[in-house]
Amino acid sequence: MFTGLVEEMGKVKRISRKPGGMELMIRAAKVLEDAKAGDSISVNGVCLTITGLTSKEFEVLVGEETLRRTNFSSLRPQDAVNLERALKPSDRLGGHLVQGHVDGVGRVQEKRKSRAELVLRISFPEELRPYLVAKGSIAVDGASLTIASLKGATFSLSLIPYTIEKTTLGRLRVGDHVNIEVDLVGKYLEKQAKRT
Repeated sequence: MFTGLVEEMGKVKRISRKPGGMELMIRAAKVLEDAKAGDSISVNGVCLTITGLTSKEFEVLVGEETLRRTNFSSLRPQDAVNLERALKPSDRLGGHLVQGHVDGVGRVQEKRKSRAELVLRISFPEELRPYLVAKGSIAVDGASLTIASLKGATFSLSLIPYTIEKTTLGRLRVGDHVNIEVDLVGKYLEKQAKRT
């Protein structure tokens, strides 16, 4: 479980295609301070297991299922990625509950400046519509955000300067794909509503 509060941006150092998936080596600092093999880590909003590490890098394996359901197939060496360590029971929950289980891949439709903010408009798969509400929580590439507005099959986000600087979201371009995880509470509420 994660909070969606990105701790640092790492850098993809190596991508190795393997039968059944790929292996990523990612350069990082902060998330490695207390890391060990077997720990869960969120990479662009995807919960992965650290399979090996040094003082400056860690490795994760990405299976075919994860490649099909995320934007990982478009990753390239030197790409920046959002990183977050798993939530400890004693930590503050500053974002929202994020599982690291991507629900769909969206696409950046618009990027524009608005005063000090950066506005992104992102399209989403139709099956996610029941879980999206204006002013509701959403995780985009692992970052906990608030939906500013919904229009058709798109949602808008207003990113503050801190988020632009500390996450990969400010680097996105129109046409880029992003990992989307909808609010966990919304999924449970929708499931309960279907039962009644």
